[in-house]
Amino acid sequence: MAEQQIFNALIEFFEDDGWDFQWIPDSPVLSMGFSGQNGKWLCYAQAREAEEQLVFYSVLSVNVPPDKRHKIAEFITRVNYGMVIGNFELDYEDGEMRYKTSIDIEGTELVASMIRQLVYANLVITDRYLAGIMRVIYSDESPVDVLDSIELEDLLNNEFEDVATILFDDDFDDDFDDDDFIDDDFPPLDLPPEIDGGSPN
Repeated sequence: MAEQQIFNALIEFFEDDGWDFQWIPDSPVLSMGFSGQNGKWLCYAQAREAEEQLVFYSVLSVNVPPDKRHKIAEFITRVNYGMVIGNFELDYEDGEMRYKTSIDIEGTELVASMIRQLVYANLVITDRYLAGIMRVIYSDESPVDVLDSIELEDLLNNEFEDVATILFDDDFDDDFDDDDFIDDDFPPLDLPPEIDGGSPN
């Protein structure tokens, strides 16, 4: 694979898709803010050229307090079970939470539709469960009850469509937008530990 092919494809995708993003110096990583229906958060797109992999993170704006980490761990374990695209992660040391989607493109040409699926599947899932995560953190509700209520609400309102349908819905961008995101809404966040050197050429 050509040097920096993944990183260059990322830049082209986010430019064409109308995102406001920044390159993190000395890393093959782009950062951006995103505003969903249930909140705002930071995102990182990482090109792993040597491994021929692409990773996209949604990092939540709140760190889970120590006394709630066991409940959040239960909640995301239940959510992750059966999840096909990506998974939630919790750093037990500092309480950082994020959702990760990734793809290995060895032997495959990386095209815009692949990046779009990776990115927007991540955003849809993060936004779907964000309010539930906040409820687990800030209320006395059990993880089971919170998850049951989310799934019941989805069933009653028929709001959660198949991700593949959402990805190619022209109205999707009207509901989810990075333009309203303000960096000052959040304190500085540490980069995910997997992100390390290798600046693009």
